[in-house]
Amino acid sequence: MNHAHEHAIKPGVTRRDFMAAAIAGAAAPLVGHAESGQPLLDLHQHTNYVGRTDEQLIAHQAVHGVTTTVLLAAAGWMLTEAGDNASCAALQAQHPELFLRFACCDVAESRTPDVLRGNIHRGAIGFGELKFKVAVDSPEMERVYKLAQELGVPVLMHFEYEMYNTGFERLESVLKAYPGVNFLAHAQTWWANISADVNPLDLYPKGPVKPGGLSDRWLSDYPNLYGDLSAGSGANALTRDPDFTRGFLQRHARKLIWGSDCHCLDGKGLGNMDLSCIATRSLQALRAYAPDAATYRRLTFENGAELLKLKSRA
Repeated sequence: MNHAHEHAIKPGVTRRDFMAAAIAGAAAPLVGHAESGQPLLDLHQHTNYVGRTDEQLIAHQAVHGVTTTVLLAAAGWMLTEAGDNASCAALQAQHPELFLRFACCDVAESRTPDVLRGNIHRGAIGFGELKFKVAVDSPEMERVYKLAQELGVPVLMHFEYEMYNTGFERLESVLKAYPGVNFLAHAQTWWANISADVNPLDLYPKGPVKPGGLSDRWLSDYPNLYGDLSAGSGANALTRDPDFTRGFLQRHARKLIWGSDCHCLDGKGLGNMDLSCIATRSLQALRAYAPDAATYRRLTFENGAELLKLKSRA
């Protein structure tokens, strides 16, 4: 999930204006997945994302030829930006061929294990997006990890310095303590740490990557860690140093999963301050820097399908 201020939706965009543009755009996917018949899995989307409607979300995904979308629920303060478990469940029920869903609950609440467990029993397949003001190794998060281990579901976490899942350098101890839990790492601090030269206050670093960053090393060292390529932070990481990116995608061809986390209204940037669509930017970068077509397919479909056991659910 992006900060609302990062890509604020512009005022004055009416439903009628959007639908006229989106319906036309949905007929012509920007990156050719629908034309080529290739499946495309989006690991990271939200209902009611900064006010976007379900119809707008569906059209946004159609523009890019997305065949399966994972809806990440919000809870607590996050409800100011995105929809809750019930909204995700309702959209999945309406379009089970298009959507999967993860479950969320404010980790500080005593009811959290009950809410998460109940949603898994009703069809959710993971926990996330977990974006709360706690430490990565806090008792609140430990409860979630233990439940994920018990239920055999992945956990998707937003890492942001001194804000969400803090103490990033201690994620390694969590990975060691819960080898049976698959962790999906997302957001600014995770992606800044592909470089060994990190200013933690610079959430969108530019320029060359210094080899040896924690995120890069941990992807190699821990089978239960995956990188969520979504959002402006993921797109920035893919484009800041093309030479590094080529090697990074090759090294971790089985550990990275594409997602958009884009809340533009039409799949072409409408409503974003810079008038760009994050899905377009990141898919273009993957096409440019993935070593071959097979790796591109792994990043945009097969890795996510294997992790989420899509074939067994079909």
